[in-house]
Amino acid sequence: MMNELKVIAQDGQLLVDSRDVAEMVDKKHHNLLRDIDKYVEVLTDSTELKIDFSEFFIEDSYQDKTGRTLPCYLLTREGCDMVANKLTGKKGIEFTAAYVIKFKEMEKQLKARDEIDKTRSEVLYLAAQMAEEKERLELENAEMKPKASYCDAVLKTEDVVSVTDIAKDYGVGAVTMNKWLHELGVQYKQGGRWLLYAKYQDKGYTKSQTVFISEDKSKLHTYWTQAGRMFIYELLKREKGVVPMMEREQTA
Repeated sequence: MMNELKVIAQDGQLLVDSRDVAEMVDKKHHNLLRDIDKYVEVLTDSTELKIDFSEFFIEDSYQDKTGRTLPCYLLTREGCDMVANKLTGKKGIEFTAAYVIKFKEMEKQLKARDEIDKTRSEVLYLAAQMAEEKERLELENAEMKPKASYCDAVLKTEDVVSVTDIAKDYGVGAVTMNKWLHELGVQYKQGGRWLLYAKYQDKGYTKSQTVFISEDKSKLHTYWTQAGRMFIYELLKREKGVVPMMEREQTA
């Protein structure tokens, strides 16, 4: 008999149909409606309680087999309490036990459903966060890729290079590159050679090598190390907005 009582969830409330209650307590439905109407009348007319009867009974309707629309009530847990308090004997005890257990079962189901919904929401939120982070990293990587490509090319090379070779990276000549570095306070010219200013001399940016022109004649040349090449890259990009041809082609 306990299985005959159905608890439904509606608008955030747990409710029982008066037809199911009538069947369980072995009472004609119209007789139960008459009793509930009396409860509603008392609650409505009471000047002391000032209680909304819908906290106990919610007016509703249904269609019978012939298609007629007939009245019924949806009982809240408090409404079931009120009906149960008026019952005596075995039927009253069975009904009380049934609705108490059924309401608890429904509350557990709703709680479990809420936990699932909460978990699903958290998973969706984390997924959205991860998607945003992935998009951010992809954009960041796209911006860093040109630099990484040039840096990789530099790091793969261990030899020293001439200013002419570095200038070619930028699509200019050695004269222009030396001029830029002079304007930016990196080097000065002395005795036909470009020398680093004191603040850059111990950074390992350049090396001097002797070039033999003939058996009795030689000349000292300045070459840039890969560290110096990277220094020029960062300096020109920061101060002049100039980047190697490799990067311009990748971003074009």
